[in-house]
Amino acid sequence: MFISEAYAQAAGAAQAEPTFMSFLPLIGIVVIFYFLLIRPQAKRAKEQKVMRDTLQKGDEIIIGGGELGRVVSVGEHYITMELAPNIEITVLKSSIQTLLPKGTLKNIDTGKTGRALKQGKQQKANGSRQEETASENDPQPEAIDKAPGTDNTVAETAADSEKK
Repeated sequence: MFISEAYAQAAGAAQAEPTFMSFLPLIGIVVIFYFLLIRPQAKRAKEQKVMRDTLQKGDEIIIGGGELGRVVSVGEHYITMELAPNIEITVLKSSIQTLLPKGTLKNIDTGKTGRALKQGKQQKANGSRQEETASENDPQPEAIDKAPGTDNTVAETAADSEKK
C-alpha cells in the first residue's frame, strides 16, 4: 500500500504528566472572559433590575422598540405608558431599556415642532378652502361660443395656438 507501517518508538519514553504550568493558559483565558464579559454583563443586569423595581408614576422611559413615553401606572410585571395625550399602551417591565431624566420628552428635537405642525395643518386647510371658493366663484360656461367666421370653437382655437 501507499502508507508504510508505523512502529512505536522506544517503550521507555512515557508522556510527561500535565502540570500546573500546562493549565495556566486555560486559567488565564477564563479569568479574562470573567472580567471582560461576565462581570460587566452581570453588573448591567443588576442595574436594570434595580431601575425597573424603582419605577414610579411620571417617570420618562424608552422601551425596547424605541418608543418614548411617560409612566402612567406601575404593576408587578407590567406598566402603562403614555406615548401622547390620550394614547396609552401596556408593556412588560422587562422591555424598558432606559430611564430618562425628568423633562427630557419636552426637550427632544423630532425635526418638527408642534408649532410648525399646527401652522402646516392650518396652511393646508386654508389652501383647500381657497381652492373651493375659487372654484365656486369661477363661472362654468354652459356652451362654448364659436369664434366669428370660423367653424372652430374658442376653446379649440386656444388649444391649437398653445400647441404651436
